[in-house]
Amino acid sequence: MLILSIDTSCDETAVAIGQGRKILANEVYSQILLHQQWGGVVPSIAKKAHEEKIDLVLETCLKKFYRGRGALFSSQLKKDFFAACFRQINYIAVTQGPGLAIALEVGIKKAKELAEKYHKKLLAINHLEGHIYSVFAQNSQGNPSHKIEFPLLAVIVSGGHTELILMKKHLHYEILGSTLDDAVGEALDKAAKTLGLGYPGGPIIEKLSQEVKNVDTYHFPRPMWQDQSLNFSYSGLKTAFYYYLRHLNEAEKNQQLKQLASSFQEAAFAVLIKKTQTAIKQTKVKTIVVGGGVIANKRLRLLLRLMAKKNNLKLIFPPYYYLVGDNAAMIAVAAYFHARQHRFISDINKLDRLPRMSL
Repeated sequence: MLILSIDTSCDETAVAIGQGRKILANEVYSQILLHQQWGGVVPSIAKKAHEEKIDLVLETCLKKFYRGRGALFSSQLKKDFFAACFRQINYIAVTQGPGLAIALEVGIKKAKELAEKYHKKLLAINHLEGHIYSVFAQNSQGNPSHKIEFPLLAVIVSGGHTELILMKKHLHYEILGSTLDDAVGEALDKAAKTLGLGYPGGPIIEKLSQEVKNVDTYHFPRPMWQDQSLNFSYSGLKTAFYYYLRHLNEAEKNQQLKQLASSFQEAAFAVLIKKTQTAIKQTKVKTIVVGGGVIANKRLRLLLRLMAKKNNLKLIFPPYYYLVGDNAAMIAVAAYFHARQHRFISDINKLDRLPRMSL
């Protein structure tokens, strides 16, 4: 079963080809440099970049796929290259949401176009499912080969989402907790912007925190720390950080920059770890899978590993770095499990973007 997948949910134009859990080809065009000068993602710029790059990303991915299968290009093959590739592809999958509406629109339009032209069934995938199923992904050789057992706790930590989800079987989601306002990644980006550090802010906050060994000098508030629910809120932390900085002049802020960044990160991650540990006690799961862009943060990975070791749990991250951020490879893996249950779109003309789509 070969699936070509497309993801244009935010500021990455991504296409991949998967076979079961195996990723045979993957291509991503990042728009970060386009958005840096604005301090965040500008929807209109994102849409235009998707439209300009989608065909190139698609073609590059198909070439990787074809070369990976040991085929050589001939003049005849170049003439009808797309048709030759799509004769081998069974289905097409696309991210339907959540994400930027006008960005999602580009990927959906291209998926419909390909499905109609090459007579392929279409699968609509939730981007959050992709982050969960990124941990199931394998390389073209089928590695890693470990089996992931249910029930499990899925933790999504990304720029737009912070969620705790109980899974008792494939494609079955019980949301235990989610963010009521900002997500972890968004909070880190906003803290960096408040400090005048640029975009994307998360990696800059991480680097500064490492330089002072992740100290927690200022003990900023932990929102919803005493709340018994598994929901998150980062607006209080962000506001407390903003008002603290207002009392500092530029010299003081620059002098304390690393400690400020580190203290904010420690507060943000402390809440996530505590809520995750509470979810583990409530569900009694033995396996945790974690996906999303913020998982690139080494401090967060360490804190999760320490928590897992303390509770004698199996902790699984996406096996390869390219699966951490937004990508189409994770969409291909999720789509495989959808296809096994025949969850195809019955009328592709009715398929539309769902920017606030939930699991």
